[in-house]
Amino acid sequence: MDRIRKATPSFLLLTVLLLCAGCGRKEALPVPTREARAIIEEMVLDYGGYGAEANAHIDELLRQLSAVDAECAMRWGRIMKLWQEGEPAINYDTLPEGLPDTDELALVVLGYQLNPDGSMRDELIARLEVALRCAAQYPNAFVVCTGGGTAAEDKSATEAEEMADWLMKQGVSPERLLIENRSLTTAQNAMYSLALLAEKTPQVKALAIISSDYHIATGKLLFDAEAILRARKPEDEAIRVVSHAAWKAPSGSLPPMFQAGALLELSEDRDSAFYPYDES
Repeated sequence: MDRIRKATPSFLLLTVLLLCAGCGRKEALPVPTREARAIIEEMVLDYGGYGAEANAHIDELLRQLSAVDAECAMRWGRIMKLWQEGEPAINYDTLPEGLPDTDELALVVLGYQLNPDGSMRDELIARLEVALRCAAQYPNAFVVCTGGGTAAEDKSATEAEEMADWLMKQGVSPERLLIENRSLTTAQNAMYSLALLAEKTPQVKALAIISSDYHIATGKLLFDAEAILRARKPEDEAIRVVSHAAWKAPSGSLPPMFQAGALLELSEDRDSAFYPYDES
């Protein structure tokens, strides 16, 4: 979920992340040393701030990380490579043809902050209209609705449940729907959605992200990064993002430093951690 269209991480976000970030999503993974965490933080913040100008430094930091924790370095090397590949070409309104039309595919619809009374904003409905077309394209795919409680005046309302209710009213079978209603950030969308898929539909191997156009690159990066961090082995490809579909927003952007903050949120050991984002 992106809280608003134009957002940058606050100073508080970066300060807390520098103190608390870790590596890995599962208890079975080795806990990185303090030195490894510091290297990851420096690497992610450097690339978020300087982009390709930092590539040589990123390579050096990965070598340092490998000397400290080789497995962690392999995971973060893959994540950084994905980030360095840049933003994908956008598929507007529908998914491309040729994706697996089986229950190995899940369409992941990213939420958007609710109105104070708990109703959906126009942008979220626009994303759902794209999702409805994609669900018709791939009728055997699951549909994941992800987003938590963001209504200021209605604490019982969640993005995911409002989204699922809308889709069911449009004819999507409830058996296809998976509801992730805890997340408050895009990083948490990835963490909680992949955990839900692993528990409820372990046959799912491919994901298609559905959101606004400015949010696609961040969503793809975070879901792929979370899959890498959750994998039993660094080279595993148990699940991955294979495509996306976007609603064309009239404006909006998510800068690289927003992605840096979100990646560091993924690296945090406490799954329920929430960091404030600057909503200016």
